[in-house]
Amino acid sequence: MLLKLTISVALICSVIATNTNAQDRSLGKLVVQAGEYQRNNSLVSVSLDGLEFDQANKTLKVLEVKGNNKELVGSHIEQGYYARLWWVLSGVTNKNAKRTFELVLSPRDTIAEEKKIPLVTVQKDKDNITINVRDKNVLQYRITPIQAPEGVSDLYQRSGFIHPLRSPKGEVLTRIQPPDHYHHVGIWNPWTHTEFEGREVDFWNLNSAQGTVRSKKVTLIESSDVMGRFKAIHEHVDLTAPDASGFKVAINEEWEVRVWNVDPESKIWLVDFVSSMNCDSESPLKIEKYRYEGFGFRATEKWDDKTATLLTSKGKNKSDGNGTRARWCDVNGVSDFGTSGILFMTHPSNFNYPEQLRIWPTGTNKGKENVFFNFNPAQDRDWKLLPGRNYVLKYRMLVYDGKITKEEAEQAWNAFANPPKVELKLN
Repeated sequence: MLLKLTISVALICSVIATNTNAQDRSLGKLVVQAGEYQRNNSLVSVSLDGLEFDQANKTLKVLEVKGNNKELVGSHIEQGYYARLWWVLSGVTNKNAKRTFELVLSPRDTIAEEKKIPLVTVQKDKDNITINVRDKNVLQYRITPIQAPEGVSDLYQRSGFIHPLRSPKGEVLTRIQPPDHYHHVGIWNPWTHTEFEGREVDFWNLNSAQGTVRSKKVTLIESSDVMGRFKAIHEHVDLTAPDASGFKVAINEEWEVRVWNVDPESKIWLVDFVSSMNCDSESPLKIEKYRYEGFGFRATEKWDDKTATLLTSKGKNKSDGNGTRARWCDVNGVSDFGTSGILFMTHPSNFNYPEQLRIWPTGTNKGKENVFFNFNPAQDRDWKLLPGRNYVLKYRMLVYDGKITKEEAEQAWNAFANPPKVELKLN
């Protein structure tokens, strides 16, 4: 069994005995309730709204209280409209158990921080954003358009996708521009049948020359010991607009991709994907029901009917899972390291949850014996995006080598959908 998630408490940064100095000041307690699920290295967070301190000269530490001892835990402050404090509930926490942490205000050592290389690094160059955990490559996001294959229409140029996504041992699990579907690009999120200002626009099938999706700008890059993330803006462009430019942006989409450092042995990756969409003008966009569209994954060419398996939370597989609903889908196949896989998870807050799946069934025509997987919130109904509103879809990927069990998959989904509850009790 792959995921022995009962990992030592040396998580993220070296866990040491009480690490305080005379200038440290206790702010209060953080009480974590596991709830009705057993927890294995679960992410936990708490809002820092209302907690004011001089961030230029002070920082926060999290210490786990264990009897008379306290141990330093790696943590990360996520800046935003409301700041959040993140850390990992290391090791196994039994259901209904409670763990207590101390929140400490400590002097900031800016010189040491500047010299330190974080365990999760996010680096940007002209063409790509690359995320590594402990010097191992996890994924790459494409900023500039990748050219179409030789001899193929330039319509197949595309940016704004993830490839490669690698397993912890280095197996490439994604594929782009395969000859059977040149528009498939690793992990991507376009819509197939839409109506915009009375026109039919297909943002998925690029050769239709109706629409495309392009990466416009990167708005955030962040690295730390706990997680690395980036945000990028995509434009969903109608190429059939009648105005002088010949195109019009229908919707803007923000991608936020996070890679979490949840395993000190780097045996798994945990990747969060959040898509936030809004209309670019006063014109709505109707996503029309269709069998494939939305969050998609094209697997390595090594995976096909004979070399890969799919298992959904409802017990369906590659032969009978297409069109069914599921909270998660485990996709696993051969690799240079035996087998590798990705557990895809959807969030209860998503539209039309649990979404229906598009899976190429076993025994279909040439090309579709390979592996394609798609969470599709508009497979059985239309979804109208209205001006002035924001529409959010959340997914998580657990990337691994070897195999995972159905019980481990369910546990990982519960950690995503029903995280432990944290209460901040200030002094």
